[in-house]
Amino acid sequence: MAPSLGLTLYNLGQRRDPQANPAYAARPAGQIAWLHAPTADSARALLALARRLIDEDGIVVLLTCPDELPLREGIVVQRPPADTPQDTQAFLDHWRPEAAVFCEGEIRPALLHELNQRKIPALVVNGRAPVLPRDRDGWYPGLMRSALGTFRHVSAVDEHAARAFRKAGAVLSAVAVSGRMEEDNAVLPCLEAERAALARLFVARPVWFATSLPEAEEAAVIEAHRRALQQAHRLLLIILPEDPARAEPLALHIEETEGWAVAMRSQEQEPEPETEVFIVDNPAEYGLWYRLSPVCFIGGSLYGTGALRDPLEAAALGSAILHGPRTGRHGAVFGRLGAARAARAVASPADLGEALGDVLAPERTARLAQAAWAVATDGAEVTERAVVMIRQLMNGQG
Repeated sequence: MAPSLGLTLYNLGQRRDPQANPAYAARPAGQIAWLHAPTADSARALLALARRLIDEDGIVVLLTCPDELPLREGIVVQRPPADTPQDTQAFLDHWRPEAAVFCEGEIRPALLHELNQRKIPALVVNGRAPVLPRDRDGWYPGLMRSALGTFRHVSAVDEHAARAFRKAGAVLSAVAVSGRMEEDNAVLPCLEAERAALARLFVARPVWFATSLPEAEEAAVIEAHRRALQQAHRLLLIILPEDPARAEPLALHIEETEGWAVAMRSQEQEPEPETEVFIVDNPAEYGLWYRLSPVCFIGGSLYGTGALRDPLEAAALGSAILHGPRTGRHGAVFGRLGAARAARAVASPADLGEALGDVLAPERTARLAQAAWAVATDGAEVTERAVVMIRQLMNGQG
């Protein structure tokens, strides 16, 4: 099929570097499902989807995103091709996917035209609204409608999103409200024997955990602990500094300025009943401390550059979440947690101390943790439906 006028104008407006020669990884043998995310944040849902496709179907997953993504075993991660006829043809010639899955609604007209020419089925998951790539926004006659007509299915997160796709020209019968897919949330591991031994030491003690704590926030956490100790005299604070080298100087500072009993895991000290602060320094043990701490504060969110840990890590392991206003690259996740009343935001050290004292009440801790867990595990059924749909398309049934 010849390109439409809108697509012709769109292609003319795309500047291509004639020296561009993308280096693709070798194509693995077997069927390939290609998943595309416009941002790293949107890729979270595709990572969860990819895990299902790999574990259950044994197919190869190619994941493209213009942003840097964490590596996952079994997933081939690449940058997407420029949306020109030459680049998309080279990309598809190399990878030869059986199906293409687009997250949220970024529309790449040149690529979709080429997919249609090759009869490679395409669908949208977690659809929010159809948009052109960030650097190609504009109006081209009939372009959006013809591009949207390529998709066999459009799974929208809600009715508002479904209306946006229908209004832009998607095939009415292809659009359905499916809800939000689950997000990648691999549960952090820990040694069960270690957890059980420490749980016996912590028995009947309230515990809270300051995660990846930057030096700029140490005073705020110490102040919050001081305030909370007035209500809960046996309260234990676990600190994992952002910089593990801060562990020993921080322990000395707390001992000298506060007079508190401090134990350090790196020195094989254990949190005895009289210990008020336990400083740990191994980032590989986050899963252990989240499991043992009913409440956690996400470091970097108060005075730092932004939250340094993904809050869904804590949510998935039953730890109630406190955080400052600087959510950083996890802003969307904190927004969902806040909307579900699954996290408590604070603006100052005084607020942190007050919030900590409030959520230490077991019923409040449980309510926050349960709401956070619901957010962390939401969307599994939607992901299951997406997996079934992709299977059908790859087998020529969709």
